[in-house]
Amino acid sequence: MGLPICATCGMQYAEAREDCPICEDERQWVPREGQQWTDLDALRAERSAVLRDEGGVLGIGCEPKFAIGQRALLVRTGAGNVLWDCTAYLDDEIVSAIDDAGGLIGIAISHPHYYTTMIEWARTFDVPIHLHEADRQWVGRPDPAIRFWNGTTHEILPGLTLINLGVHFAGGTVLHSASGKGSLFSGDIVQVIPDRTHVGFMYSYPNLIPERPSVVRRAAELLDELTFDSLHGAWWDTVIPTGAHEIVQRSAARYLRFVREE
Repeated sequence: MGLPICATCGMQYAEAREDCPICEDERQWVPREGQQWTDLDALRAERSAVLRDEGGVLGIGCEPKFAIGQRALLVRTGAGNVLWDCTAYLDDEIVSAIDDAGGLIGIAISHPHYYTTMIEWARTFDVPIHLHEADRQWVGRPDPAIRFWNGTTHEILPGLTLINLGVHFAGGTVLHSASGKGSLFSGDIVQVIPDRTHVGFMYSYPNLIPERPSVVRRAAELLDELTFDSLHGAWWDTVIPTGAHEIVQRSAARYLRFVREE
């Protein structure tokens, strides 16, 4: 077996182990039948790549879906392409599609649930991974490709900036593109919900633990300073094509009306 990948969250670890710290954390869960493992070769034998347009951005995933089921996004800029968030599945078709689009110059990930096989991606494309320092403890496979950053903002390319909101995880991060009318790439740090007139904020989605009001308030203040019209969430078809800035602010205000700090 190759390097172990948790079948529930998709995290790849540097060596065999019995537990998955990500899944044992209160924001995730361990299946009733116990911890299950796979590896990248097994995933390639059982699945195939999915590549499709997601609101003007190339979405990258696999079918059948694996683990949490998020898809990555290829964010293109005049200075190069960045992979936003990560999926465990990686094969030659995905590599060729990214190469045809101009390759990668970096990877940025919103939070530990999406770290998955990030080192496989970084080594394949010979690029750095930008992670917030506050989530260092959750890295399952340490590697020199990882570049930790501190503080609230980190510009990785001109007009392409990471913002630490602290929602969901202490290092919970979104990516802001200043191109055109502006776009926000949020993973599930800012969650696109079925009612596209609002978004959600949670500490744990599967376990239904709400985020602390002070964290949501700070996040809303930081996002209010940005210009963006569209918002790209974590899963297929979770795109708000227009009016996203107002939607985020309205959603934060609604959240704070319902959740009060003691």
